[in-house]
Amino acid sequence: MFTGIIQAIGQVQAISPAAGGDWQLSVAVGKLDMSDVALGDSIAVNGVCLTVIAMNPTSFVADVSNETLTVTAFAGLSVGARVNLEKALRLADRLGGHMVSGHVDGVGSCDRITADGRSWRYQFALPTELARYVCAKGSITINGVSLTVNSVTDHHFSVNLVPHTLQETNLGDLKQGNRVNLEVDMIARYLERLLQGGAGEKSNAITPEFLAENGFWK
Repeated sequence: MFTGIIQAIGQVQAISPAAGGDWQLSVAVGKLDMSDVALGDSIAVNGVCLTVIAMNPTSFVADVSNETLTVTAFAGLSVGARVNLEKALRLADRLGGHMVSGHVDGVGSCDRITADGRSWRYQFALPTELARYVCAKGSITINGVSLTVNSVTDHHFSVNLVPHTLQETNLGDLKQGNRVNLEVDMIARYLERLLQGGAGEKSNAITPEFLAENGFWK
């Protein structure tokens, strides 16, 4: 579990394809403190939760499965690329962003960048099937960065990036057309599942009718 508050910008050191088509990824960690990281720990790389399989104080190695390459923007990574890094959340840590699982829901693309005072407004295209999980003033994760949604349609959403975010993450590197990893707010997914009900449990499903009968829905 993560918070979407980036702790360091790392750099891809090596991409080693394996026989089955997947990768081993080596990442230089920059200013990320590795003193409390152990083999098997999780580190989010551009919002993707990866497991550390080898490490030293300045870098780590992780396996990247075919599934991850299929559902994320990792296929576009190259040696030298800057990546956002965040270590897994500890129970005693501040939750500065929002609850982030590190499981990417889809890939978006940067459509438009416009100045907005001292910040910049970024518009992203998103898969239509994800739009229902995104709401104005709700949270979304872009390349692992927790951000507040300004506006959303069936095909696009926008966020504002302040100078600090542009400096401390790789979102400042984005150009029109660049692909990004998106993770929607997990609460929205759980609510949808509760409203649908589970297989074989239709009678216990939380429906609009049930909510109306109990005073929670008009």
